[in-house]
Amino acid sequence: MSDVRRLVLASQSPARLQLMRQAGLDPEVVVSGVDESTVQAPRVAELVALLAAAKATAVAGRETDALVVAADSLLEFRGQEMGKPADVAEARLRWERMRGRSGVLHTGQAVFDVRDGAVTQRDVGVASTVVHFDSPTTAELEAYLASGEPLAVAGAFTLDGLGAPFVRRIEGDPSAVIGLSLPLLRTQLARLGTSLVDLWPH
Repeated sequence: MSDVRRLVLASQSPARLQLMRQAGLDPEVVVSGVDESTVQAPRVAELVALLAAAKATAVAGRETDALVVAADSLLEFRGQEMGKPADVAEARLRWERMRGRSGVLHTGQAVFDVRDGAVTQRDVGVASTVVHFDSPTTAELEAYLASGEPLAVAGAFTLDGLGAPFVRRIEGDPSAVIGLSLPLLRTQLARLGTSLVDLWPH
């Protein structure tokens, strides 16, 4: 019988699941169902932390013994928060504004330790990464919009997909931009008394 703690990812994001698997982790996916529109905060970094905590709280309440990991990402551009665009027109407008400029991708992460049906420990943090966008041509942008990818992700871009050629560089953690900061996750687990490598399958 394995003594590895059960790990639960409170997110339906394929990118977050893939990142955890690349780090040697094999979480179960449990979608939180949190209504994100009900969570508000004055600053974007605070908002992603609150959203991650809300997702972790919702899923932790259904668990008896597990480490629950939740995350949420938003792009802050010119002081405004940008989640997933509502439609192609909104994604196009964003990219027309972002071309050749920079934004900050904030990823909030919550790790809850659930034992005997109760949360015994929790850690909530934020990884913020500066993203410098390139200037795609109109034809390139229209092709990217037609792919549908920008509509599925916060900020209307990816670092691990079709949008990667349109990101000139970043300052910070690339995994956080993709959806889950692995260095932050390692630190959070350590603060809760668990080594990330101990969660690798034996």
